[in-house]
Amino acid sequence: MIKVLIVDDSALIRKILTEELGRHKDISIIGSAMDPYFARDKILSDNPDVIVLDLEMPRMDGLTFLSKLMKYYPKPVVVFSSLTVGRNETALKALELGAVEVVGKPSSYSTNDVVNRDLIMAIRRASMVKFSGPVENKLIDKKEKGEIKFSTTRKVIAIGASTGGTVALEKLLSSLPASMPGIAVVQHMPEGFTSSFAKRLNEICFMQVKEASDKDLVVGGCVFIAPGNKHMVIERSGANYVIRIKDGPQEHYQRPAVDPLFRSVAKNVRENAVAVLLTGMGADGAAGMLEIRKSGGYTIAQDEKSSLVFGMPKEAIKMGAAQDVLSLEDIGAKLKNMFKELKV
Repeated sequence: MIKVLIVDDSALIRKILTEELGRHKDISIIGSAMDPYFARDKILSDNPDVIVLDLEMPRMDGLTFLSKLMKYYPKPVVVFSSLTVGRNETALKALELGAVEVVGKPSSYSTNDVVNRDLIMAIRRASMVKFSGPVENKLIDKKEKGEIKFSTTRKVIAIGASTGGTVALEKLLSSLPASMPGIAVVQHMPEGFTSSFAKRLNEICFMQVKEASDKDLVVGGCVFIAPGNKHMVIERSGANYVIRIKDGPQEHYQRPAVDPLFRSVAKNVRENAVAVLLTGMGADGAAGMLEIRKSGGYTIAQDEKSSLVFGMPKEAIKMGAAQDVLSLEDIGAKLKNMFKELKV
């Protein structure tokens, strides 16, 4: 049973969430609070598994409360706020501060609109997260970038991530030099968020980071983030690798999904591929990673200790898809060592 605390200044929203979420057999609403001060007392007394947090509240705004919570008493938080609708920087800031999931609160207050599948699934995913200590919120200083050299590279790094992946990707990608091969990233993220996420990463990474567009050439020194609500695959065009952005059904309830990218890499990049599967709930990417390994590529799964949710990497390891299981820090070191002599 997932014990949930609702923190929202609207009595109507608290009532709707309490009644409707409580109808699910695996969710128990243990209380609600109208502002962070009441929430603090309930967190200490009731020890919820997941906190559903609005950002717009009296006495203390939600982002400030989130920052303090993750520093002193970290708990899985699902941000549920109208402030994130159409305001991607706010959503990314919440994730940066330690929120596990961000769900936009609809403007309509009807029951069916407020309690939707996205919120329920976010609560379930958040309940899988376990914090071992305070969450660091320190931003990485902007670094001077290497200039992109528009020559194709024979090597391609493909990375998949889900829950906890925004923070993991920030740490990993910001540690890599501009001399790396082209990197294609699928992070489970809604439409509209990926552009802001790419811009944020571009500010802190040596490599250039952009939201991928159809027919982009995979070039060294550049990271391509799959756009929300689209699958991203890599195709071969002569000596070049080309990104294609596609529609298509969801896989593992996701679009973009990791498996389509990994399958295309196994087919078209083969032994020139490196695949990395990071933190995330579910099994997306595991089967595709196995195909990459069978095609001659090198594969890495993030280890349990450094994963926020050890779901996707665990499934890859169980399948025998991962040649190495490494901490997030060691993944960065491994990639740098592999390509330290590479000229892009």
